[in-house]
Amino acid sequence: MPDFNYKATAVDGVISSGVISSKTRSEAYRTLRSRGLHPISVGESNGKVVADQAAQDPSQLVKLSTSQLLFFTEELAELLEAGLKLESALKVIEQRQEKSGIQPIAARLRQRVRDGFNFSAALQECNKTFDSLYCNLVAAGEASGALPQILKRQCAYLTLIEDLRRRVISSLLYPAIVFTSAIVLMFVFLTFLVPQLSVLLGKTGQKLPVITQILISVSQFFAAWWWAVVAFIGLVVVLVRAAVQTPAGRAWWHRVMLDLPVVGPVLRAKFYAEMLQTLSTLVSNGVALLHGLQLMINATGNVFLHGLLVRVASMVGEGTSLASALRKVGFFPPVMMDILSVGEQTGDIAGALDRAARRFDRDLTTRIGHLTTLVQPAIILLVALFVGIVAYSMIAGILTSVSSLKTR
Repeated sequence: MPDFNYKATAVDGVISSGVISSKTRSEAYRTLRSRGLHPISVGESNGKVVADQAAQDPSQLVKLSTSQLLFFTEELAELLEAGLKLESALKVIEQRQEKSGIQPIAARLRQRVRDGFNFSAALQECNKTFDSLYCNLVAAGEASGALPQILKRQCAYLTLIEDLRRRVISSLLYPAIVFTSAIVLMFVFLTFLVPQLSVLLGKTGQKLPVITQILISVSQFFAAWWWAVVAFIGLVVVLVRAAVQTPAGRAWWHRVMLDLPVVGPVLRAKFYAEMLQTLSTLVSNGVALLHGLQLMINATGNVFLHGLLVRVASMVGEGTSLASALRKVGFFPPVMMDILSVGEQTGDIAGALDRAARRFDRDLTTRIGHLTTLVQPAIILLVALFVGIVAYSMIAGILTSVSSLKTR
């Protein structure tokens, strides 16, 4: 029976090393785990360590991007559908992705599967990349024997969620850029251009129009105290960020974001579509509704919405239907409850969740269109208004000076 050198950590964190006799390296891993040890590396007694990236601390593994996670899931599903065993499929991915962040994760997952771990348990060790929703769907696929199909559905889910995120970001990005550009333009006008004009007009000694005087006064203030303005804005930002870091402040800010004009409806529609799609994916793959709600709670970063879902899950756990629980909370739109009520009456809650998700996905698209239609022209109009006021003030001052010179 061959000997293996090992290095492992105990429950109390103490690192130990030694030699263990086992038929295979996988059996050595299982023996060490049965002794309450967590293997770091296991190598042959000839001194050649076999475990490298596959046995490293999961916390050292790089988190995969959404596109990498989607690629990994798609490729694994296709390999399993082609008839490969899970370990063999992971080995193929490991060999194909030698120069990407996928390779060390695939290597670790393959080693854990070889050591007797369930795939879902192995995924949980890499919690930077695979969240609880992903792991629970995989566990449902393992239990039902339909892991390739579950992974295919997970791909569709990841694609949809990423599409939701990109649409919201793209709808907010352009207005933010235009608004920032407008602020910079105003600062340049008031700090550099207007002061030069005020010097020119001041040489005439004539009384300037009121609007020109106001513009020059504002410009002189910015030219002299721009550092104070910047410091004040920076202080406000720091104080707001500090307040938002507190539990009460974070809850208040998350609630305010949902009530903001134009932007708030987009954020709410995104949450509705994401929540319904997530629950639909979980329930349709065999995860109990209450468990799905608990997973959704853990995945919700908005403190206000997190609290609402906790209340909904509590009522569902006490026997209340999902539609009734959502109605009692009072935040969710009536059309959502109507769709879910029909699904509960017909016994097709997964289908109802999917229909509601598609309904609010369309609503999100509509609201993004409204945001683009309203916000962008409004910002451009404000910029044009500012430029027009500055131009009018300049021209009025110049015309007044010229007319006074003619009368002399």
